[in-house]
Amino acid sequence: MEIATHPLTRELLTWIASNPRTYAETMEAWRSSCPRHSVWEDAVDEGLVRVTGGVVTLSPHGRAALA
Repeated sequence: MEIATHPLTRELLTWIASNPRTYAETMEAWRSSCPRHSVWEDAVDEGLVRVTGGVVTLSPHGRAALA
């Protein structure tokens, strides 16, 4: 089953999947206060990513979105 994601969301997921990322590194690169660029917030709300012990990883849902 293919999960439809916005191209920027796919870019975020691909970026996270490519290397281990810290929460701080992810916020530096992806956090935005602009409501039109809420890629990180949308990925969290959709359950595509998770933060555990300061490390950002893809959730099973996020991995499925990239498949």
